[in-house]
Amino acid sequence: MSDTVKYLLPDEQIPKTWYNLMADLPTPPPPPLHPATKQPIGPDDLAPLFPEALIMQEVSPEREIEIPAPVREIYQQWRPSPLFRARRLEKALDTPAKIYYKYEGVSPAGSHKPNTAVPQAFYNSEAGIKKISTETGAGQWGSALAFAGALFGIDIQVFMVSVSFHQKPYRRALMETYGASCVASPSMETNVGREILAKTPDSTGSLGIAISEAVEIAATNDDTKYALGSVLNHVLLHQTIVGQEAMQQLEMAGDYPDIIVGCTGGGSNFAGIVFPFLGEQLRGGKKVDILAIEPAACPSLTKGQYAYDFGDTGHLTPLVKMHTLGSTFIPPALHAGGLRYHGMAPLVSHVKDLGLIDARAYKQVEVFEAGVQFARAEGIVPAPEANHAVKGAIDEALKCKQNGQSKTILFNLCGHGHFDMQAYSDYFAGKLTDRSYDESELAMALAGLPSAAAA
Repeated sequence: MSDTVKYLLPDEQIPKTWYNLMADLPTPPPPPLHPATKQPIGPDDLAPLFPEALIMQEVSPEREIEIPAPVREIYQQWRPSPLFRARRLEKALDTPAKIYYKYEGVSPAGSHKPNTAVPQAFYNSEAGIKKISTETGAGQWGSALAFAGALFGIDIQVFMVSVSFHQKPYRRALMETYGASCVASPSMETNVGREILAKTPDSTGSLGIAISEAVEIAATNDDTKYALGSVLNHVLLHQTIVGQEAMQQLEMAGDYPDIIVGCTGGGSNFAGIVFPFLGEQLRGGKKVDILAIEPAACPSLTKGQYAYDFGDTGHLTPLVKMHTLGSTFIPPALHAGGLRYHGMAPLVSHVKDLGLIDARAYKQVEVFEAGVQFARAEGIVPAPEANHAVKGAIDEALKCKQNGQSKTILFNLCGHGHFDMQAYSDYFAGKLTDRSYDESELAMALAGLPSAAAA
């Protein structure tokens, strides 16, 4: 047997439905609220931003939602994505644990993000939409939606968090190659952006700010809809194809995870790998230890409050109950730009509140150490965000070594780092530092959480 074993499904075995965790939860999550009335919002409140099909998925209680044939056909360009047994990493760690990773870097955009970008573009196209505005942190989501927009003839306008806009010029170039426009956020193109730049001309930006700008564009232009790459229920739903494939592939390998690890920023790749296994557990299947890994510089799950908050800095979105650091919190600049979001997906927050998952925060340098160790063993250079999951998996494997336990660990390697090599250059040059957030700024942001009606 080779050192690395790849488990692939035939194309025809790509899942035909997405899995909806809502159907199996012991209690439903608190509903989104209208910021003015503090009452649960309805589909009409979301109509200015999303096509009807996505709104229906956002609120659906159905366990399975069919993947449209045109979407599934495009998925076959890179799906099923491979599941690898990390034998060389296991050997390097001298661990009795078995480590598997689902590798989503094989998509055209290099990450898991096309799993939702393609259906979102499809449903917008079906509704006759010709323009979509969006935000992106490190650029993975912007690249994915730009790719999907090219497939369906939709113009994509991307507001990219300023620090990443300047750190990752090749992500920007990739978006432009696919035909999208990309500007640094905060920008002079929206009222929200102009107000922030007037107060803080050198703002590094945040996902919360970029979301506000993209939402403003969609809300004030009848010909434009908005697309989000994480957080919302329908986005997490689309990503569950990852976990569903992994279940089939592990069955081929004659294995099943004891531990599942995923990095968390907004929650989409984490939900994608975790939710199908969690649903199996909730229906009476094997209990799995689930670990969410986040950056210590933006620790919403480990340091945030579980409370109603705005999803954006400009307060243009509904109130959602989530683990949050406060919508006005601006995380320090770090290379894992896709994890610099002040809140966590409501569904991920809900399962954390129910005690179904655990969370851990790591500093920037230690996750890059893990990413380099992984690359030298397995040959794949992870994206900075994915390094958090790598670090979590390595730590769990070392615990198995210490305790003499042979456990099966699964993690989602959600994207490659080919457009993030400046981060690795900074790491090797000793320029990568562990940035800490300002405790007083966090306290102020949490003190400003909106009051909300009891769910």
